[in-house]
Amino acid sequence: MPHFSRPTSLALAIALLIAAPALQASGKVAEKIPAAAISSDANAPLPLEELRTFAEIMDRIKAAYVEPVDDKTLLENAIKGMLSNLDPHSAYLDPADFAELQQSTSGEFGGLGIEVGQEEGFLKVISPIDDTPASKAGIQPGDLIIKIDGQPTKGLNMTESVDKMRGKIGSKILLTIVREGTPKPFDVELERAVIKVKSVKSQLLDEHYGYLRISQFQVNTGSEVGNALAQLKKQNDGTKLRGIILDLRNNPGGVLQAAVEVTDHFLSKGLIVYTKGRIANSELRFSADAADASGGVPLVVLINGGSASASEIVAGALQDHKRGVVMGTDSFGKGSVQTVLPLNNERGLKLTTALYFTPNGRSIQAQGIVPDILVRRAKITSEQDSENFKEADLAGHLGNGNGGADKPSISKGKGKTAVAVPRPQDDDFQLSQALSLLKGLSVTRGE
Repeated sequence: MPHFSRPTSLALAIALLIAAPALQASGKVAEKIPAAAISSDANAPLPLEELRTFAEIMDRIKAAYVEPVDDKTLLENAIKGMLSNLDPHSAYLDPADFAELQQSTSGEFGGLGIEVGQEEGFLKVISPIDDTPASKAGIQPGDLIIKIDGQPTKGLNMTESVDKMRGKIGSKILLTIVREGTPKPFDVELERAVIKVKSVKSQLLDEHYGYLRISQFQVNTGSEVGNALAQLKKQNDGTKLRGIILDLRNNPGGVLQAAVEVTDHFLSKGLIVYTKGRIANSELRFSADAADASGGVPLVVLINGGSASASEIVAGALQDHKRGVVMGTDSFGKGSVQTVLPLNNERGLKLTTALYFTPNGRSIQAQGIVPDILVRRAKITSEQDSENFKEADLAGHLGNGNGGADKPSISKGKGKTAVAVPRPQDDDFQLSQALSLLKGLSVTRGE
């Protein structure tokens, strides 16, 4: 089963990006790439002059470097350097990285709960994961981590930065953050923890309107979304919903098959996603089956700059099929597929092997999904309704011709105004806009 790895090194658990240890779309474990699938370029003679240079440099380092360095360390560093210069997502996985990556697809791992990338030599937060130390501490997408425990991150590669953020569960770590709109860098202290990620949450926002939040795509996310849709209908007295909001904001991606299954819950036919690469088993196509668990109800998909990879597959497919309205801000723009190839001695190679495309043939790589309706984050400030006099407050007013009780102003009404129960949409502008759109569509449909 192929996986779209997340846009950075890990979920600060810190496994390097979600991806399965084996590509199993054809039922075969991807222990090695078949020789027949390797291009003629790969079979070209080795560049002997460059190999001589490599050997000479290695000898010079061993002979003259200020401290002794063994061959194993030099060769592993050479491998890491070879992969780090291919693209931001290819990497060599040592035993610890490989083991943590395998754990991350199950939804439980240790760390901070941050997806990170690199920008101009600094660590950049792609997204915090829901209900983790990072999200609870207020870490936001776009934050630059300029120091880790007082040590600058400038110039460190991804692996070195990730290693510094690893640590014993319960230990503290101090991140120095630069945030757009904040005049000075500031420190955030976090405590490393076992991250248990619940990938799907759901609730009724208002009567007849459902909300589905997917924080990342794990192996079981598809079935969890199916169960959530059934539960929402049950909460709605067993009747069909009038609309659903699918929230993919700050969702860094994950398992490709899960993204396909989630999309399939909202489609009854058509292509969902396809991939293109140089090797034969990287050419994949996924289509929807006839069942539509959502019942075809109106749909709004929320995305932002933290929505990446598998999230963009879902948003792009639903947008191309005009199944729902995509709302929010441009997504991250990670349109590449990583295959994790097991190596000897419990190590692995995470290698970019393909690009994915939406049903209409769009590559999202380095561009992202552009929402149908642009809605930026904003603060909601509630204002109390004025208590102006109404007709029903006037002495001797006529009653309503159709019957029914009068509706005087609040000050003239009996009893106290009920305290409103806090709702997610009350302080989330993008979510409130999505709900308003669904209600508007419901009105025009005569529901």
